[in-house]
Amino acid sequence: MAWARWGGHPWLVLLCAYAWGHPKSLDQREDVRNCSSSPPYLPVTAVNTTAQLTALRQQMYTQNLSAYIVPDTDAHMSEYIGEYDQRRAWITGFTGSAGVAVVTMEKASLWTDSRYWTQAERQMDCNWELHKEVGTTPIVTWLLTEIPVGARVGVDPFLFSINSWESYDKALQDSDRELVSITVNLVDLVWGSERPPVPSEPIYALQEAFTGSTWQEKVAGIRSQMQKHHKAPTAVLLSALDETAWLFNLRGSDIPYNPFFYSYTLLTDSSIRLFANKSRFSSETLQYLNSSCTGPLCVQVEDYGQVRDSVQAYTSGDVKVWIGTSYTSYGLYEVIPKEKLLEDTYSPVMVTKAVKNSKEQTLLRASHVRDAVAVIRYLVWLEKNVPQGTVDEFSGAEQLEKFRGEEEFFSGSSFETISASGLNAALAHYSPTKELHRKLSSDEIYLVDSGGQYWDGTTDVTRTVHWGTPSAFQKEAYTRVLIGNIDLSRLVFPAATSGRMVEAFARKALWDVGLNYGHGTGHGIGNFLCVHEWPVGFQSSNIAMAKGMFTSIEPGYYLDGEFGIRLEDVALVVEAKTKYPGTYLTFEVVSLVPYDRNLIDVSLLSPEQLQYLNRYYQIIREKVGPELQRRQLQEEFSWLQWHTEPLTARAAPTASLAPLVTVSALAILGWSV
Repeated sequence: MAWARWGGHPWLVLLCAYAWGHPKSLDQREDVRNCSSSPPYLPVTAVNTTAQLTALRQQMYTQNLSAYIVPDTDAHMSEYIGEYDQRRAWITGFTGSAGVAVVTMEKASLWTDSRYWTQAERQMDCNWELHKEVGTTPIVTWLLTEIPVGARVGVDPFLFSINSWESYDKALQDSDRELVSITVNLVDLVWGSERPPVPSEPIYALQEAFTGSTWQEKVAGIRSQMQKHHKAPTAVLLSALDETAWLFNLRGSDIPYNPFFYSYTLLTDSSIRLFANKSRFSSETLQYLNSSCTGPLCVQVEDYGQVRDSVQAYTSGDVKVWIGTSYTSYGLYEVIPKEKLLEDTYSPVMVTKAVKNSKEQTLLRASHVRDAVAVIRYLVWLEKNVPQGTVDEFSGAEQLEKFRGEEEFFSGSSFETISASGLNAALAHYSPTKELHRKLSSDEIYLVDSGGQYWDGTTDVTRTVHWGTPSAFQKEAYTRVLIGNIDLSRLVFPAATSGRMVEAFARKALWDVGLNYGHGTGHGIGNFLCVHEWPVGFQSSNIAMAKGMFTSIEPGYYLDGEFGIRLEDVALVVEAKTKYPGTYLTFEVVSLVPYDRNLIDVSLLSPEQLQYLNRYYQIIREKVGPELQRRQLQEEFSWLQWHTEPLTARAAPTASLAPLVTVSALAILGWSV
């Protein structure tokens, strides 16, 4: 599921919770390391970090620091980070995607959550203490016991959000310690020549066919918002990588799963400055940006590393800089005088790109048709091969990516595929590895959550299937998840309603019988951009829903140690037709993959839910069927026809009666046959 995806390799949780038979007491299991023995016992996977810690402490000594904090992010608060920015992984040996390291002159500690405890124990040597909690408070509490009053705690301000800096700063100041901004990253100094190289692949412009507007039109739109704002900002500073990529219709490959490049933009009322590695722009791309001219619609490409100095110089004048605090690092924030700041949670670019124009909507719809072809091919392939015992979670994920790779305009996966069988599906964010995976079985539930990056859109879809005989409880849980998906998808609600106000509709059918799920219900999605595109979604921190937004809708249910269910679709927010005048919205689902008939208990569906589902199936037939036929995928077309047969309140029809039932059901629903 794309919602707030947790990265890393979940062999940690699998080994700890299930292979060792402790699914519900991870925090009470003994550390796999034994650092008190002589000699200490360490798994063979542990990384010796003595040399790098010694070198880091030497750098800390030169800066008069008692502690140094190494977070797990980059300078743009990116969800995924490239190898070039994986400082915490290098200094600790721990490669999971979530965790904060703190080094003092005597100790080194890592804080991470339960998903990664076993992985951290297996990868870290005895130089490191593992703390099984997360958040600023436990780190500060530990620091106060380890460093003296008056001590200095160093951080790279480019790796701290504004909120993170302020929370640490206040807590330390209240205890008479000082948080210190060190703009030269100390881990980088120690890493030296071993550090992965700066990305050098070309930065390229999207073809006009795959963009909703020209970059000049987008710039004009943002400048218009600046002019109309009552606080009269003179510039917008963009820090999130998808903001610059979207604004200029440029793409790169610096970040896993996201087509971005390291960059900042300072857009003023009279100039455009793009901070990036100029050597990565071809002459054609530079010409596309008109970089050699001097007018207000010409882009000046400047060195990426000069952004802080340039922003500081700009703010020496009579200016006001508009920022989105969610993605602006403290490293830029601290050089802008507070009286010259206009702060919003999200920048105007982040909010503007959340609403897709008609061309962008058409492009995203088209990408979902082709993506459905790939997923349907995969489901057909599974039905044939799983009973033979030849498919495991990892080989299945590889096969799905192969099918997507054969689709037009494909540019890679949009996240690491969640391919989970049986009890692994109960781990909502599990992904297999080549070394650790389970065989797929006809006797178990299988959950696959995956997506693709295409030049015209980003996709994300989850389906849960069972090829054998599911239990009554599995069918009920699946059907209630499906009901939640349907009820939210067909909901009509007033314009400007916050997603958090309607999120409960996805949970009600589960709540009715005492079931629930512990993750979010959906997130925004981009046009060949982020698979988790903020600020759209159903959380309290998301902006209100508006016509033209795309969001995922993904309820689920997970029974620890047994199975998991999730059904995820991407939907477009559209205007609803209501009996009485007023501006109301609803959703148009653009994911086009049938649900598993074998898991649906039709008796739980209301007549309205059943009618909605059958209408959705008819849309899948109309949009995906012709594409399968055009490509002569006859087996997949036949599979689609069967799996989109209209459902009735009676028991599922046998195959021999299916054509007759189809005609009758279509007639009842008023569709032509």
